[in-house]
Amino acid sequence: METELFIVGGGPAGYDAALAAARRGIKAILLEKEHLGGSCLNWGCIPTKFLLAAVAPLAEMEGQERLKVASGQYRVDLPALADRKKRHIEATRKAMAAQLEKLGVTLLRGELKMIGAVKSVVEIEGEPKTVSYKRCILATGSRPAAKPGLKADHDAVLNSGDILGLREVPESLVVIGAGFIGLELAQFFSRMGSAVTLLEVAERIAPAEDEEVSKALAQSFKRQGWAMHTGVRVASLATVDGQARVELEDGRVITAAKCLLAVGRQPNSRNLMLEMLGAEVKGAGWVHTDEHLLASPTVYAVGDVNGRTLLAHAASSQGEWAVRHFAGEETRPYEPGPIPGCMYGAPETMRVGLLEAEARAQGLEDVTVTRAQLIANPIAQAHGATGGLVKCVWSEGRLKGVTAVGHGVASLATLSTVLVGQGFTRKQCEDVVFPHPTLDEALRAALLA
Repeated sequence: METELFIVGGGPAGYDAALAAARRGIKAILLEKEHLGGSCLNWGCIPTKFLLAAVAPLAEMEGQERLKVASGQYRVDLPALADRKKRHIEATRKAMAAQLEKLGVTLLRGELKMIGAVKSVVEIEGEPKTVSYKRCILATGSRPAAKPGLKADHDAVLNSGDILGLREVPESLVVIGAGFIGLELAQFFSRMGSAVTLLEVAERIAPAEDEEVSKALAQSFKRQGWAMHTGVRVASLATVDGQARVELEDGRVITAAKCLLAVGRQPNSRNLMLEMLGAEVKGAGWVHTDEHLLASPTVYAVGDVNGRTLLAHAASSQGEWAVRHFAGEETRPYEPGPIPGCMYGAPETMRVGLLEAEARAQGLEDVTVTRAQLIANPIAQAHGATGGLVKCVWSEGRLKGVTAVGHGVASLATLSTVLVGQGFTRKQCEDVVFPHPTLDEALRAALLA
């Protein structure tokens, strides 16, 4: 088989690259070994949002009950929710395949066995095939990380993919890892009735976020009844007598009906022998790329596999940009600007650009911080969810970063990305008219504080 672009991986990076190629009349072959949509559609972004949306009314009810204006009961049918989630994912996969066919992209179902500069070997239904191309876009994504002594056994010790398939709510759940994956899934099962215990090796939960954000999250989850242990290390982890048994290095033992192992991601790059192309592979298998997202003169590495930013929208941006570069539309280095990141649930978080600590560590001149508390926002007040804040980081009078935690703050991400990307000054922020009453006004209050 011959093509101009050979795209490996049908997740956000690979799929959007295929669409970008088709729009330009570039002949493309897309190889996917399992499911179109990658981790995002099948085991990550989308299914977790279905879960969180189902329990969102519980969070709303909690707020109204605190205000003593409403009460009631709300029950989620987990098997029905699981079936709806499955139907949606399957329908989306079919729609994606139909779109590729409509646009003339050849979809191969198989696995990449060996990658070459202009020719690769793939296995389709057990048979080896050769694909020749001008350039390859490697978009193989990532998978849940496994570390020494910390591996899912798919019995009582589950990874993030396993736990999405549960049809019964575990009575108790221990979550190892307090990043966004662990926190989002813990929120769902907590509101479904699981007793949650959270373990984190760092000294605070959400350790990659601003300290004020971490503190606000911890306060919220403590009110929800979570047991949280930070600065702890796991010595052993196994299923014993049908339950998850976690032994900490300090000797404490924690048992639960299920354990969610959420200790990060690792790249899908093993056994590809990329080094033979002159590519540099680092750490767990992250593929190093140059300023044009090239791992070698003929192979782009985009999305999670290059380790730059493990977010679906970042992967899509890189995949589309690689096609534009191949088409000669881009010659300058890949510079996407600030990339927003959000955690969903109740509460939510949002960040774009630099955190305060990052700005100071980089030695930026005249770093200042402005902030506004959500308690002063009428929408947060109406929902009975006034915990949290919006925080802005400035350098030399220009906006360098925005971070937030609290009710609905993920909705502030797009505007914040524009303001940070364009380096707005206070005067420019004053000139923007914000609608009233909205949660957006909390961003305005922080900008102008």
